[in-house]
Amino acid sequence: VINAGKSQHNEDQACCQVVLMDRSCSPRGDPASQEAEGGRQDLCFHYWGLFDGHAGSGAAVMASKLLHHHIRDQLRDLVGILQDSSPPPICLQSNSRAPLAERNRAPLAEEDVELSNDALPRFHLEKAVSRESLVIGAIENAFKQMDEQMARERTTQLVAGGCCALAAVYLLGKFYVANAGDSRAIIIRNGEIIPMSREFTPETERQRLQFLGFLRPELLGNEFTHLEFPRRIQHKELGKKMLYRDQNMSGWAYKRIVEDDLKFPLIYGEGKKARVMATIGVTRGLGDHDLKVYNSNIHIKPFLSCVPEVRVYDLTQYEHCPDDVLVLGTDGLWDVTSDREVAEVVTEVLMGHEPNDPCRYTMVAHELVLRSRGVLKERGWRLANDKLGSGDDISVFVIPLGGPGNYT
Repeated sequence: VINAGKSQHNEDQACCQVVLMDRSCSPRGDPASQEAEGGRQDLCFHYWGLFDGHAGSGAAVMASKLLHHHIRDQLRDLVGILQDSSPPPICLQSNSRAPLAERNRAPLAEEDVELSNDALPRFHLEKAVSRESLVIGAIENAFKQMDEQMARERTTQLVAGGCCALAAVYLLGKFYVANAGDSRAIIIRNGEIIPMSREFTPETERQRLQFLGFLRPELLGNEFTHLEFPRRIQHKELGKKMLYRDQNMSGWAYKRIVEDDLKFPLIYGEGKKARVMATIGVTRGLGDHDLKVYNSNIHIKPFLSCVPEVRVYDLTQYEHCPDDVLVLGTDGLWDVTSDREVAEVVTEVLMGHEPNDPCRYTMVAHELVLRSRGVLKERGWRLANDKLGSGDDISVFVIPLGGPGNYT
């Protein structure tokens, strides 16, 4: 369910697709490997994406239309590998007719052939790479490709602003939840709440941002300091000792204030009001290539990352019932509704519908949006507890993990 119905223009966008990956471009596409993989088929993955736009809906619209294609392109090369029981090859040799087991081995120098395994130099040791990590890497690269496309086409495609991106991919029995921004996902399983993402904000990524400002002070434009202080420092406080923390600190300490400390902090504010360079409240996402500090030529994009954090949930490790779900939501939901409150709504609504009712999950999403939006009263939109409702667009996916709605 998209938008809370409060505004005519909605910056949230969503996408839900079943995407086929053909094997036409398989890196093991030589005749020998085609015979070895003859019993394997094309793969498909289920995909859900939520995109919370800011400074316009252009980036969110573009990502909702294209991100799953980038994921497909990155996964297409892995179709044969993901269905193979042997470890992924370290180096792809598409023209090689060598048996698969031999292609997995790192080549040894001729003079090393007679040595025992224990006597091999350490640089011949191979790092074990799982098929799961290949999928994670493919999703991470897809986000980067999407961001690069936005950079190339932002003028011709009118891609204004940027967007947070939250995507869920179901492939071969596992959910891969990728998050870049302040949208979030949780799994509710037998009443238990399992976080599948975390928010990326100036507060949660403070040390990464400060470290970049420390390494590349030219990005601060001589107007900002990478140090953090509890409040703005006044000129009359020069020479005094005040609390601060830098990129290496989780706690606080005192330092003597010097002239450079009077600059505006790279990260300022707390909670939802925390900002990078007094401008943006999220630190990961897509787009924002033209974002600058107000009334200056200082670009903010170098501090923003398009790389998502990807968390994996293996459906095959648990028995799931029809009431077990994955909930994806933009910050319009999570700003006013806790994980526990979301779980309570899920339980309440699902209990009111038969397990084989295909509409029950849609009704959960609809109820979550309505409760987070609140009711319009004289003092504005109010929740059931009379607190302010969400003033943001609200988008929610509720995805069943078991029962008649499962995706196995």
